[in-house]
Amino acid sequence: MASLIHFYTYLPVYIAHLFGFETGPMNYGWAWTFSQVTLIGVFEVVLLVSIAFWILADRKIWAAVQMRRGPNVVGIFGLLQTFADAMKFMFKESIIPAGANKVIFILAPVITTTLAFAGWAVVPLDNGWVVADINVGVLYLFAVSSLGVYGVIMGGWASNSKYPFLAALRSAAQMVSYEVSIGFVIITVLLFAGSLNLSAIVHAQEHGWFAFSILFPMFVIFFISALAETQRPPFDLLEAESELVAGFMVEYSATPFLLYFLGEYVNIILLCAVMSILFLGGWLPPVFWPHDWLPGLTAALYAVPGIIWFMFKIVAMFFMVSMVKTFVPRYRYDQLMRLGWKVFLPISLAWVVVTAAWVQFVRPSWDAFFAPLLGG
Repeated sequence: MASLIHFYTYLPVYIAHLFGFETGPMNYGWAWTFSQVTLIGVFEVVLLVSIAFWILADRKIWAAVQMRRGPNVVGIFGLLQTFADAMKFMFKESIIPAGANKVIFILAPVITTTLAFAGWAVVPLDNGWVVADINVGVLYLFAVSSLGVYGVIMGGWASNSKYPFLAALRSAAQMVSYEVSIGFVIITVLLFAGSLNLSAIVHAQEHGWFAFSILFPMFVIFFISALAETQRPPFDLLEAESELVAGFMVEYSATPFLLYFLGEYVNIILLCAVMSILFLGGWLPPVFWPHDWLPGLTAALYAVPGIIWFMFKIVAMFFMVSMVKTFVPRYRYDQLMRLGWKVFLPISLAWVVVTAAWVQFVRPSWDAFFAPLLGG
């Protein structure tokens, strides 16, 4: 693991020597640019391929709960079913309505997918494994996720049909409503961690994950708000067939529809990763005791690569997201708005005050009392 981090750190230098960039006036600059583009390209390809298996897992979980087989024909255990579906979409004819704004109609799904992938730029997969370890990573994620509503609005308006337009308006209201609660939840995490850097937030949980503290209610609110933000059941009101004829993308087909579908799942996995970072310790193993208490067990847990722990937590969060669809009925729109504005918003706002009071007045005494007991 240390050798991989060393290789990542000095990759621009290696590329400079490999391609002879050290002889030019912009030696390290060109090498750094080339290395970052290469890393980003490899990361995005791996993420893109993994989405096929996330979709397959989603369908397999639903099938198991409903006591049926699910995809099991294309490939071993149906592993190639998602790839077959993607190939079908890519080779179908893309039909654009005659009255649609063709430029915006095509641009909307591209924006949605691009923003979904862009959010991963600041997500640390392990200690030092991050494309851009910026100090305002949380603000970057919040800004990118907020811009996602433009892809929905543009797609609904450009279709030049009342059904997708109404669905787009309803989806935009839903996304904006729950972003407010998510914002206050993030503030409570920042108060605990004392940093906007996602890697620093993970390091702040070395002595205990935030989900097992007074932030547990915020973890629950963030999880439910993430379902509403990504229009996952039971909050998939933008696709309410009986009311809106399959939502804002009803006029889309072939590759543009595939881009919307891809962007939705990339956002789902991104929010699972963010929940793991903010509340479940990111790449940290489940060690909640001083290292000298159980040195053997602690060493064994830390011997597992951090990216394995991180992926395990993402899988666990995704399983919870998928299971919600199987046993929770769809909300009415008035219930959805009432939950966001009259329940989550007051609770999250009040918890900001509680968290600030805890950090300012209670935690110093708490740490001073338990530090001798924990060997600190």
